[in-house]
Order: sequence, then C-alpha cells, then structure tokens
Amino acid sequence: MSHDDLDFVSGMLGDPETMRFYPKPLTREESAGWIDRRLAQYENHGHSLWLVELTETGEPVGHVGLVPQLIDGVLEPEIGYLVARAHWRKGIASEAAAGVRDFAFSSLNRSHVISLVRLVNAPSQAVARSIGMSVVRSTTFANLEHLVFLVRRPPVTAIDEKS
Repeated sequence: MSHDDLDFVSGMLGDPETMRFYPKPLTREESAGWIDRRLAQYENHGHSLWLVELTETGEPVGHVGLVPQLIDGVLEPEIGYLVARAHWRKGIASEAAAGVRDFAFSSLNRSHVISLVRLVNAPSQAVARSIGMSVVRSTTFANLEHLVFLVRRPPVTAIDEKS
C-alpha cells in the first residue's frame, strides 16, 4: 500500500456503512495519516495491512494484513481485514485472512494470531471463525468492547518435516 492508493483507501475508510463497527468514518486527511501508519509498520515490523486486489483486474477491494496490536499489555499479531462494501459477501475477507494466517505461521513462525472483533460485528466474527479462530476472551480496545479471536499454529508432525 502506498499514498498512490489514497483515493481507494479514503473512499473505503470514509464510507459510513463500511465503517459502522469502527469509531467513525475517516476523512481524506485522516486516511492519508492511516496510510502513513501502515508505511511506518512496514518499516518497523516488516508487515502491516496490505491492499487486497482482484486477481483478474487488479482492482483494489479492501485491505488485510498482520498488524502488531498492544492488547492488555501484550503485543499481539492481529489479522486485520476490511473489504469495501461493493465487494461484501464474496468470500474475499475469508480468503485474504486465511492467506495472512498461513503467512504468519509459515513465513514468520508465529505461534498464534488473533483478531479483534466488536461484539456487534457478526460478519467479521464469521470471517474469524472461517479461518479456524475461536473466542478466547473479551477486552476493551480503542475504548470499545471487543472479542479476542485466536488460532494457534498447528503442531509440526514428522510427516510434515519430510515433505
């Protein structure tokens, strides 16, 4: 993701319906700052949220990625995902989130990943469950109550090691 993506990002983050489970829609200026924070996370952690594009056309449709989040005093690897409203209910968030989960386990050797989901956000809860996550607790994050979904890396078996 780069500042070249500002038109798409600000359109998505500025849409009140897309942002209904977030504190508020973002202005274009706030969206530019949001991209700045992603770029800083790339620099500091090697990853953050990435733009999701349709394979066939290259059209941007959302973002997904692994973001370090401070949760209850612990820095946790969170899979975050958001899809623009025009592309809801097509399985894009689940497919992209599963790819990030696999990347976190295989490339980054993470023992687990989490997702923070508002109690009222049933669609996002369904995405988390679709990639094998389950609720382990609730927490307050950004002054809002969230469920903490978690999935652990599967154990490596002797058969896996030979492959």
